[in-house]
Amino acid sequence: MAEAETADQIRERLLAVRQRIGAAAERAGRDPRAITLVAVSKTHPAVQVRAAVAAGQLVFGENRLDEARPKMQALADVAGVAWHMIGNVQSRKARETAEAGFGLIHSVDTPKLAERLGRTAGEAGRQQAVLLEMNVSGEASKAGFRAERRDEWPALRLELKQAAQMRGLAVRGLMTMAPAVPDPAQAQPYFDRLRELLDYLAEQMAFGPEPVLSMGMSDDFEAAIAAGATMVRVGRAIFGERD
Repeated sequence: MAEAETADQIRERLLAVRQRIGAAAERAGRDPRAITLVAVSKTHPAVQVRAAVAAGQLVFGENRLDEARPKMQALADVAGVAWHMIGNVQSRKARETAEAGFGLIHSVDTPKLAERLGRTAGEAGRQQAVLLEMNVSGEASKAGFRAERRDEWPALRLELKQAAQMRGLAVRGLMTMAPAVPDPAQAQPYFDRLRELLDYLAEQMAFGPEPVLSMGMSDDFEAAIAAGATMVRVGRAIFGERD
């Protein structure tokens, strides 16, 4: 009975999040179908992920490889489920991560990691889709290529172009995390900066036909949509508080 109640709660929360995405898109004059919801299932068991699948959710984000793999195996029987790695990837785990079967890795934050992921995928004769993680706030606690100063973007572009040209990598766009702020509207300038950076880089880098902007979480995804997010990463608003 508890599992049924959990499934009902997840279905209701998913519906509420989708409604919020639709309303935010409408306010921004955007098509909500252009925004992918990544349900962040870290720390939540496979049974809850399966409940989300039953409610129509197919894209899930995980932070740790060791936690993700058992869930990927547990839902291997479900067609259409896509797994994204959204957490920090240590260079020493790059090979395992590249071999795990993630449809997209959001958190490529150094040239060294890009090289190792690309080399592993290239050896297997495939391309790994990735996003380049940007630190647009300048916070020392945040990972990512430093991108808070516009006057340093020309040098940054050269560094990122080298990463994007690595064999085995398919760079699809950018990702960021905004600072924790009391009012979600205060996060929008950081999301605006990532949107501006993507436009700037797109002049010389090929991100594919639909460049990805992965930004916005449970507390601030509506501000991210207003700034142009094409992918939002929402966990707590769907699955509840983490264990």
